Amino acid sequence: MALLLRGGGRPGGPLTAIYPRLPIRTIRVAQMPATCQNRGMSNDASGDKFSDIARALSNEPGVTATLENATATAVAIIDGCDYAGISLVTKRGGIQTVAPTHDIAARADQLQQEAGEGPDLQSISEQETIYAEDLLSEDRWPQWAKRAADELGVRSVLALQLFVGSQSLGSLNLYSRAPGAFPVDQRATAMALSAHVAVAVAASTQQDDLESALLSRTVIGQAEGMLMQLLGITGDQAFAALVRVSQTRNIKLHLIAAEIVEHGVRPDLFA
Repeated sequence: MALLLRGGGRPGGPLTAIYPRLPIRTIRVAQMPATCQNRGMSNDASGDKFSDIARALSNEPGVTATLENATATAVAIIDGCDYAGISLVTKRGGIQTVAPTHDIAARADQLQQEAGEGPDLQSISEQETIYAEDLLSEDRWPQWAKRAADELGVRSVLALQLFVGSQSLGSLNLYSRAPGAFPVDQRATAMALSAHVAVAVAASTQQDDLESALLSRTVIGQAEGMLMQLLGITGDQAFAALVRVSQTRNIKLHLIAAEIVEHGVRPDLFA
């Protein structure tokens, strides 16, 4: 279920981010890099640790892997964090849960979309960090708080907006079974982590978009070549024919091209 947002993003920019819908896969903390598998950080070690985290995030091969690394890292380094997930703003203005470290994190996010209220949604819509010390006494989201506490055993929550410049990407959502689980020092650690996560996710998305564009261009070129050979036309004529079929069938150009490459040219479409 995707909850459509009403309202803008950070000042000067839209709320809608640039992500397609991604598959949900539960991530286990054991999957994260060994350099990050410790709870808490001293002041002396925090700089080096975040340098390691930034490098690990930037080295992931794509958006999905970056998100999975981010949530696993959150559980590993933030004291009191039992579960983590990320809510991404989709291209159409909806919100999708990705990379939960546990089914409870996924369900906690889902309950917010069902209720239309909750810390993740508030963090994204109001562009701020949201902390709930104890859901048993929380009145900002009464319906969600009661269900999260009663059904999932969640007592405290920290939701941190992910943004780069004026672009709102979503939120990093941390859940704990204990009340008061995120004191000031751990909130500071989480905020620093969220900044690194936002930059890494934005960069990996741009790389994914570039690779996708290059792949689409390659497929279109292959389809043009097949049309040129079969119909005896020029490259410009082949491209124009692809555009015409794309518009007639209301299907994106690269999908028409992929269909031709995979299944061959349908003469009836290019008569």
